[in-house]
Amino acid sequence: MSDTIEKVKCLIIGSGPAGYTAAIYAARANMKPVLYQGTQPGGQLTTTNEVENFPGYPDGITGPEMMMELQKQAQRFSTDVRDGWVTKVDFSGDIHKVWVNDTKELHCETVIISTGAEAKYLGLESEQKYLKLGGGVSACAVCDGFFYKNQEVVIVGAGDSACEEAHYLSKLCKKVTMLVRRDEFRASKIMAARVKNTENIEILYNTETDEVLGDGQVVTGVRVFNNKTNEKHVIPATGFFVAIGHTPNTAIFKDYLDLDETGYIINVPGTSKTNVDGVFVSGDAADNVYRQAVTAAGTGCMAALDAERYLAAKE
Repeated sequence: MSDTIEKVKCLIIGSGPAGYTAAIYAARANMKPVLYQGTQPGGQLTTTNEVENFPGYPDGITGPEMMMELQKQAQRFSTDVRDGWVTKVDFSGDIHKVWVNDTKELHCETVIISTGAEAKYLGLESEQKYLKLGGGVSACAVCDGFFYKNQEVVIVGAGDSACEEAHYLSKLCKKVTMLVRRDEFRASKIMAARVKNTENIEILYNTETDEVLGDGQVVTGVRVFNNKTNEKHVIPATGFFVAIGHTPNTAIFKDYLDLDETGYIINVPGTSKTNVDGVFVSGDAADNVYRQAVTAAGTGCMAALDAERYLAAKE
């Protein structure tokens, strides 16, 4: 461990829309924020080719460009943006202790957690290939569905979120094929009924993905197999959506913060406050419902304002 302990007034962990927005507000409030970017600087949006639903970009913008602009805006107000990721915390005392890269120790008056969540993928090589190319693989129908208007797409999943996303896609796409691994949905009956009663959604039970097919640039189809008969066939499609859940990046906080059964940080309703005074949460680390850049940015603002009020009350 480092012999030198750095004292920080406001530490922001994570660098997506929530983290950078928190930094902008904290810096303007003269809280001298220090922001660590984490293992994926810019967060999930850096894997998104086009962002068309964030206010202020009438012609759209790529995810990486948007994150670079947010970073520049945060730095314009003197946010100290740093490489590195938080590997350990100790929120048991009045001083919030945080370790970066297992070596550097920080003592923080306030901490804003903006570590986000990661979409779960199937892990197929072909899936990851077209995800990285931005050529037709997505884990967010609300974000990317518009690009598949009047086209045929495939979606994987059987829970409430998958049903919701399939139904959303059905309003935009010519046809939605839904792959359900078992012989029934995991979703609630009302959500399952909604997709079953939607004319342009075809549901294939006991069906799994064998490979995402493409021309080297974009998706052209999905080869699937029936896990009862092992029979394979190809579904023509230009989009492949994965809706099998998200994993919040919150494991290092579990000994100190209240988490729900899936690992999301529980905040005091209507605020960014956690169960530990002086520790706040923003973005997808606490949001398992909306998971949008604009809502993450809004909670980043809330976290910075809550942190500012916390410090003012202490003084």
